[in-house]
Amino acid sequence: MKSETGQKTAADLNDRDEPIYQALLNAIVEHQLPPGSKLPEEALSEVFGVSRTGIRKVLQRLAAVQMITLSPRRGAQVATPGVEEARDIFATRSLLECANLPGVLTHLQPPHLAALSTLIDEEQQAHEQHDGAAAIRLSAAFHIQLQAISGNQVLTDMVTRLTQRSSLVIAAYGAPWQRGCRCDHHDRLVALLRQKDLPALTHALQHHFEHIVTSLHFERSGETLPDFSRLFSGHKGAAS
Repeated sequence: MKSETGQKTAADLNDRDEPIYQALLNAIVEHQLPPGSKLPEEALSEVFGVSRTGIRKVLQRLAAVQMITLSPRRGAQVATPGVEEARDIFATRSLLECANLPGVLTHLQPPHLAALSTLIDEEQQAHEQHDGAAAIRLSAAFHIQLQAISGNQVLTDMVTRLTQRSSLVIAAYGAPWQRGCRCDHHDRLVALLRQKDLPALTHALQHHFEHIVTSLHFERSGETLPDFSRLFSGHKGAAS
């Protein structure tokens, strides 16, 4: 959409950036771009077939949601959460998601339970097929859909952002086999949802987050330069 002067609006420009933003965000969340990965403007500009100015705008958006870091000396890199930040991310998720459970139970309907069960089945299948990207995506989707049942869109948006940052933590500190959450924990949560047992449900969700944190190994990853041509081969020119 253009303004009356014929100039492209900010929303217009943002729409052009969106496919690149989503491609990079998904690659980070799904651990294809691990923490510490360098994101040079020139390489990304070549891969996506857009100007460095366009890439710079996307990188600024990713930095605004704390998925990457920008510095004059080191350039753009996928963020590596510190140990305290990592713990705080999961502590915050535990606080928010547990506090929202009364609202979830108030609005809970059979179709919600069916949708959550389907996600668990798909997540289990992803684990069995060693599809790490799908397992991460489905694990996050389970938590987001669970919280969305309450109808609190603001909180659901916050949980969505926190699940993205949680993925950074797991990529930085998780064991090589660790992909998302444990499916049996999600099964237990759904069983307690069916029973509408708020105290037990709250305790199980708290335990779920505690288990994730205790399974992490707080060792830093090194810097890497990923193969952007392989990761984003289908995106060149998508924003033109």
